[in-house]
Amino acid sequence: MTAITIETLKEQQQIIQQQSESAAESTQPLPSLDEVEQILGYEFNNKRLLEEAFTHASLGLGFSNERLEYVGDSVLNLLFTKQQFFEYPDLPPGALTRLRAANVDTEKLARAAVKHGLHRYLRHKKPLLKEQIRQFSEEIQRYPLHSNGLVDVPKALADLVESTIGAVFIDTNCSIDVVWKVFKDLLEPIIRRETLKIHPVTQLYEVCQKRNLKVKFVDLWKESTGFDVFVDDQLVGRGKCSLKKEIAHNRAAKDALDNILRILDEKDTNINIVEERDV
Repeated sequence: MTAITIETLKEQQQIIQQQSESAAESTQPLPSLDEVEQILGYEFNNKRLLEEAFTHASLGLGFSNERLEYVGDSVLNLLFTKQQFFEYPDLPPGALTRLRAANVDTEKLARAAVKHGLHRYLRHKKPLLKEQIRQFSEEIQRYPLHSNGLVDVPKALADLVESTIGAVFIDTNCSIDVVWKVFKDLLEPIIRRETLKIHPVTQLYEVCQKRNLKVKFVDLWKESTGFDVFVDDQLVGRGKCSLKKEIAHNRAAKDALDNILRILDEKDTNINIVEERDV
């Protein structure tokens, strides 16, 4: 009973602290957007579009970056469709779709926002966003190009990149060539055919199917925020994430994949040794 009371008090203190930080931030002046144009290497004709692109709905100003985000999402998909169509003339539509998806997903865009410091200029009233960005920035250090679903991504960062793309698109009278010139370098490193990785869940099933092994995920997320993975009734992987069930599932698959590949390698090595002895 005492332990529960202490935990409750801690949660209340955290809430109070977050509310205090939020109140303090609300009294601070909005960040200047002058430096954003320097980061982009583009000067807006209509500064209102720039302001709108960096205004989150939580600020409650009666306008936000949601409409520009909608535009930017479509433009970004078109840009990569065009670029990859000419760069990979031999790739079929399915492979092109996977390659495009890897370059426009939430994590990839959020990485660009953090890398170039665009998040510092986002105008918002989301008290938890600062800490989420800090954690995201730390976690992606382990995955230089992409985590493939292993880290929690602040969606507001990806939305910010899309809204900025939308703003430049509208400001240039809908010129996709100018937009690509502005954002091509900002979106580097671009994931290409040779650097595209398979999602851990997909790869685990593919590896096991080749060996006629049965894969089973046990959902323990409600009890312990995790998943267990069994291959032929043997526990080979575990993964946890208290924030999102999908990430826990992906982490369990990655852990299982790493372990099963090691087990299979050892098994193959032992077989080869036995065969050499018999010879």
